[in-house]
Amino acid sequence: MTVQIDHALEEIRRFRPSPEFAAQAIADERLYDAASADRLGFWADQARDLLTWQKPFTEVLDWSNPPFARWFADGELNVAVNCLDRHVEAGLGDRVAIYWEGEPGDSRAITYAELTEEVKRAANALTDLGIRTGDRVAIYLPMIPEAVVSMLAVARIGAIHSVVFGGFSADSLASRIDDAEASLVITADGGYRKGRVFPLKPVVDEALAKAEGGTVKNVLVVKRGENDIAWNEGRDLWWHDTVTTASPEHEAQAFDAENPLFILYTSGTTGKPKGILHTSGGYLTQVAFTHKNVFDLHPERDVYWCTADVGWITGHSYVVYGPLANGATQVLYEGTPDTPHPGRWWELVEKYGVTILYTAPTAIRSFMKLGRSVVHNFNLRSLRLLGSVGEPINPEAWIWYRHVIGGGSIPVVDTWWQTETGAIMISALPGITDLKPGSAQVPVPGISVDILADDGTPVEGEDGGLLVITEPWPSMLRGIWGDPERFRETYWEKFGDKYFAGDGARRDEDGDIWLLGRVDDVMNVSGHRLSTAEIESSLVAHEITAEAAVVGASDETTGQAVVAFVILKERHAHDLDPSDASEELRRHVAMQIGAIARPRQVFIVNELPKTRSGKIMRRLLRDLAEGRQVGDTTTLADTAIMDIISAQVR
Repeated sequence: MTVQIDHALEEIRRFRPSPEFAAQAIADERLYDAASADRLGFWADQARDLLTWQKPFTEVLDWSNPPFARWFADGELNVAVNCLDRHVEAGLGDRVAIYWEGEPGDSRAITYAELTEEVKRAANALTDLGIRTGDRVAIYLPMIPEAVVSMLAVARIGAIHSVVFGGFSADSLASRIDDAEASLVITADGGYRKGRVFPLKPVVDEALAKAEGGTVKNVLVVKRGENDIAWNEGRDLWWHDTVTTASPEHEAQAFDAENPLFILYTSGTTGKPKGILHTSGGYLTQVAFTHKNVFDLHPERDVYWCTADVGWITGHSYVVYGPLANGATQVLYEGTPDTPHPGRWWELVEKYGVTILYTAPTAIRSFMKLGRSVVHNFNLRSLRLLGSVGEPINPEAWIWYRHVIGGGSIPVVDTWWQTETGAIMISALPGITDLKPGSAQVPVPGISVDILADDGTPVEGEDGGLLVITEPWPSMLRGIWGDPERFRETYWEKFGDKYFAGDGARRDEDGDIWLLGRVDDVMNVSGHRLSTAEIESSLVAHEITAEAAVVGASDETTGQAVVAFVILKERHAHDLDPSDASEELRRHVAMQIGAIARPRQVFIVNELPKTRSGKIMRRLLRDLAEGRQVGDTTTLADTAIMDIISAQVR
């Protein structure tokens, strides 16, 4: 039987680019035409135009051993030189690369010349510590400039970095160090979060005590938090004693385009961590291309801010490599959006004159919960483009983002991609595309996708199915570190010659793509396969709702039932009886989508369980909905939140 994903939520609002925006836009229709006429030639042109190659490539793609691709394989380049040295040599050394803001309010403006010098010093220090091409370096840092410097210094000497998000536990860090067989860890004593210092070096110490491989020879420590830490003489080294005193002269070597650049472990894995491997030339080509065209980057005048942490793929591609390869000026912020006050982000947009803002739907919905008054205290007129990343953005959050943050007139680009894809795959191009709230819209030029039924047949019309990528792309993962068979099984086994992304999607009448969330989050209710993302969008479309999470719970009658957890907007939270709000929202979903989607229960809660990166942990809500003991909560930003939610839903 061919199984498809049902959908019933329709969105009819459209927003055409303004004539003024379209007239100055970087991208135009010729990109699609060129990519359609000659896909490989198109990517070769982008690689040559956007990057500097020490040895030009002659072969674009080697797909002779699928699913292992090789892009520009006979070419040579240095990733760090492409992000730094060449801009200085072009006379842009005085351009600010990073406006860094610490949570307590300390700040630095770092030019391309200064950043280049610091990376050269760090590269020399790493070499002095014995790090060589192909060695792995674990990076466990807060959002401070040294995080960017560390990544680029590792890349500069041809080693491989494995950045581990600073919120992960000692067990998670130990497993990643072991799997990568890292020989060096770069960390800090601590970093600032929510008005206090959270320790990092003590977590590293605990992780190294648990790590079984014993591969780490040194720990390089940035002094940031000034918190007391234990010290292992002979192993531990201060950054200011090691890097700051190193030589600022460093001759960068060119490496093969397929030289590994980084391993990034996907979050939420169980058992052995899954290390996604990315290489150099193809990855840098696609992140530079998408950063330039999706965000309409004018590097000579834009101030760009991606709010992601460098511990995630968004931080790799659209904080470090894409922006710096394009010579952009960007903001880097250490802390949380609500410290020391709920308008902190908007204060920074005003302070630095941010023109492009790229953030997650979870953050947008958190601001919706607070209401417009916080935003209206700040001047956001510098903004000219907004971006969304991380999960499907529901139409009401999209509209709020455009109207409240963007003043009602600037484009919002909703981007779909993954750790595995390395770079944006589906997105509007803001000067060309008529924007649709909630839709990721179209593959970027040079990318080929399709929507298939479970048996591999293409889904026709507007039905939903499984999103696949049908042709190799430059920034694609090159495998799972140390486990090629797992790579094949995880991503290629289902459809053989097509990459299966794990996401559901549908096309609308115009051929635009709407993401339906992870296939794991599709519920089977009385034989109908319903997307949690659509029901969440319906709930958030109601005027009383700030945020919603939907899960499928076992049900004797229907197989699975829809269970929703909803946060009300502040102005409604005190006025409405929870049971009345619950019934109103159940009726609303039934009216918008259909009776089949009516939630069995709508629980009104004050918070949702989220990781430090802002992702909702739906599996914990599923535990609650099915009356099970709640599972592991160690990756939550606030581990006590499940106790609070449990008390509210009893």
